[in-house]
Amino acid sequence: MTSIPDRRRLLKLVEEAESQGASRAKVCDLLGMHTRTLSRWQDDTGKVKPDGRPQADRPTPANKLSEEERQRLLEVCNLPQYAHLPPSQIVPTLADEGIFIASESTFYRVLREADQLHHRGKAQAPKKVPKPTSHCATAPNEVWSWDITFLATTVTGLFLKLYLIMDIYSRKIVGWEIHETESAEHASALIQKACLRQGIDPEGLALHSDNGGPMKGATMLATLQRLGVVPSFSRPSVSDDNPYSEALFRSLKYAPAFPLKPFQGLEDARQWVHAFVQWYNEEHHHSALKFVTPGQRHRGEDKVILAARQTVYERAKQRHPERWSGDIRNWEPVGEVWLNPNNREDPKPEIRDLAA
Repeated sequence: MTSIPDRRRLLKLVEEAESQGASRAKVCDLLGMHTRTLSRWQDDTGKVKPDGRPQADRPTPANKLSEEERQRLLEVCNLPQYAHLPPSQIVPTLADEGIFIASESTFYRVLREADQLHHRGKAQAPKKVPKPTSHCATAPNEVWSWDITFLATTVTGLFLKLYLIMDIYSRKIVGWEIHETESAEHASALIQKACLRQGIDPEGLALHSDNGGPMKGATMLATLQRLGVVPSFSRPSVSDDNPYSEALFRSLKYAPAFPLKPFQGLEDARQWVHAFVQWYNEEHHHSALKFVTPGQRHRGEDKVILAARQTVYERAKQRHPERWSGDIRNWEPVGEVWLNPNNREDPKPEIRDLAA
């Protein structure tokens, strides 16, 4: 490798030869180098560029800590009064005592290089929780999502718990119950009833939920294991990992028919939710399903309905082609549905369309 000083000397020799009338190409041939090499060495002003090669020798930065200073920094960080503190606490404390060793970022860097940048204190270190497993539903009863929401009552501070299970492929509510308490036992019983009601073999069914106690209770997990259902959980405090249930609860509580006043009691709430589920499954035209009902999608009737709509639009265009500036509306059935896709290119619906 040619060092920076050697480059300067060679460039000076070339400049002197050029000033005497020699061509740059001949001078470079005599020096055993190419003219493009000189061009790479110089910037637009003719000055020598810094050597960008990783293996190049570089002078030690003037602001770099000496080895003695690094050792002092580590010794201070390991003193009893500082051993439990991060650099963000150590540096200001030292400043209050009239001491400056290095900047906060330098403290972090030196500790990291010495393999001492670990969590300090009694609190549990933050954990990076991986994204939940992706699930793809290509037919009904392959992936279910469930959660619990609270329903207010006329008794202040008393809430009823609505357990709700939906099929993410069809958006159909396949099971629901209301109880006064949250428990894994209630959830376990509901899952079994939903499987029986749907007449399916639960073996291989994916059931997604958040990290609540009823979702991860021993009774619930034992039931899922016995049925062969594959449990799937959201990350703690990440509601976006369970978007279908969250969107369904929003549709429920913002429905025009949702009571303006709290429920009188358990029976009152059950009657209203029963009517809502019937409307949602069989009357509500879902925007994410090309405006067929979840029940129609679940039973596979959507293909015939959408094909009929396609025919209606085609005939309308044939009668009045001048009214159409392009193709007719797309009435192709919705295909696969993803839950927490890992690949960014996978289709990920907007939250407002999940249960609209």
